[in-house]
Amino acid sequence: MNLEAIELKAFIPARDLRLSQAFYRDLGFNMPWSSDELAYFYAGPCSFLLQKASHREHTLRLRMHLLVEDVDAWWNHVCVQCLSEKYEVNTQPPADCPWGVREFEISDPSGVTWRIGTSLAMLRNRNGS
Repeated sequence: MNLEAIELKAFIPARDLRLSQAFYRDLGFNMPWSSDELAYFYAGPCSFLLQKASHREHTLRLRMHLLVEDVDAWWNHVCVQCLSEKYEVNTQPPADCPWGVREFEISDPSGVTWRIGTSLAMLRNRNGS
């Protein structure tokens, strides 16, 4: 019996699919295909499916966590792209968390919260401390 898993993708709900597609492209994800109901996004080996949906309660409760190599580069990109202003989304700047990750928070246009971060151990190794 082969129970080897290949990939796991979350379905992220979007109240306004076109607006959310633009947001995720501006955030730094690639969108190789989309339809009127669904879009596929990826950054490196990480991917998700953006789905047209209007379940506000589910959307506001959903949280995603993305580990990246350089959280400060991602945060600078968010700031340079003016994503908070352009999409009227909430952001919290990077902070070192007790669970060993430096991360920031950003919500998407539907209210899904993303925490994007880098392991503090990885940062220490990179900085030689």
